[in-house]
Formats: sequence, C-alpha cells, structure tokens
Amino acid sequence: MKKMSTGAIVGIVIAGILILGGIWGVGCYNNLVVLKENVDSQYSNIDVQLQRRSDLIPNLVNTVKGYTSHESQVLSEVSQSRAKLSGASTVSEKASADAELSSSLSRLLMVVENYPDLKADTQFQSLSDNLEGTENRVAIARKDYNAAVQSYNQQIKKFPSVLIASLIGFSSAERFEASEKASETPQVDFS
Repeated sequence: MKKMSTGAIVGIVIAGILILGGIWGVGCYNNLVVLKENVDSQYSNIDVQLQRRSDLIPNLVNTVKGYTSHESQVLSEVSQSRAKLSGASTVSEKASADAELSSSLSRLLMVVENYPDLKADTQFQSLSDNLEGTENRVAIARKDYNAAVQSYNQQIKKFPSVLIASLIGFSSAERFEASEKASETPQVDFS
C-alpha cells in the first residue's frame, strides 16, 4: 500500500473543513429563512385580524349613529382612524394607527354608556361581542408576531449566524409595539 503524501493529507483536511463549513452555512441559512418566514406569517396574522376588526367598525358606527345624533365627532374619529389603519404599510405605521383606532373605539364605547337603549340593542350587542373577540385575537396575533421577531432577531445577532445573516442580507425585523398614546385613558366630554 502506498503512503499518502503530506500535501494530499492537507488537501483532504482542507476539503473536509470546506465541506463541513458549507453544510453548516446551508443549515444556518435555512434556519434564518425559516425564522424570517415565521415573522412574515405572524405579521400576516396581525393583518388578518386588523382587517376583521376594520370590517366590523362600519356596522358598529352605523348602529351607534341610529341612536346618537350628536356624537358625530367620536364617530368621525373612529372612521378617520380606521382609514389610517387601512392606509398603513409599515409595521410602525400599522402599530401607530392600530393604537389610534383602539383609542377611538374606547371613546366610542364610553359614549355608548350614555345610551341604555343602544346597549340593549341586539345588533349592537352582537357587533360589540364580535369586536371584543377580535380585539383579543389582535392582541394574541401581536404577541405571537413579537415572539417570532424576537427569535429571528436573536438568531441573526448570534455568533456564528451573524456571519451568514450579514453576508446574505438578513436584517432585524421591527416589533409591533403600542405607541405612547395607547396607555392614555381616552377623554370624552359630554357637555
């Protein structure tokens, strides 16, 4: 049996290292793709729930209009906020518009408290229940999206994944966060 030369052994070792590095690189890339797709999927879930809520609002506003003739400012704010949400395209724009719409809806529901006949209306009650359920779905979709963003962002910042992420062009995803206004209690003036 012939003895291998030192050059051949070095070549085999280098080839082995390159093959293992390539396998690691492909695995790392595939993992980043899966995490990014999960972020995109969770963002789509938020869009679905925001659209569902947006579709309920005109019916709710029209039902309230039938009972409240002098609350046009609150109804107008809800409609304007809904339009802003529909026109939002980035995560931060949607988060801001979502917070504004939530605030407008809170004011609307505060107005409803002054109209016992409206609160007793079955159509309003049904719409209100659907809206409440949708609000819960939106909150869950936001939480799931932010968890997916956290996993993805952590992975693209970890070594050695950061090497592949920066080489291929993976960038951080933006969280869906509430604006500062979202924590403020809405003020309604009935004077």
